[in-house]
Amino acid sequence: MGYGGGFGGGNMQQIMKQAQAMQRKLQEAQEQIAETEVTGSAAGGMVEFKMMADKTPVSISIKPEAVDPEDVEMLEDMILAAINDANEQADKIQKDLMGPFGGGMGMF
Repeated sequence: MGYGGGFGGGNMQQIMKQAQAMQRKLQEAQEQIAETEVTGSAAGGMVEFKMMADKTPVSISIKPEAVDPEDVEMLEDMILAAINDANEQADKIQKDLMGPFGGGMGMF
């Protein structure tokens, strides 16, 4: 018994080409995410948190006037707000770039 026409060689080749093209586009989107930097800020820029859109932290910047030794909790809140802002930006970039691939395969 052979393959008497069950899958059809031409259709399978076309499906493989489409899968390879989609895989290339997915990889390009992932690379673009990894190369895109976002900056989250809080308190009018007194605290800034930079990370890549793949959520790799880059840096945090705190202006001296944001530091009040009597109110460390406020500084902690500003840092968290800046991180959350950066995360929201990264999520949007990931959704925009990975959306065509069915949600980015669990990335968010």
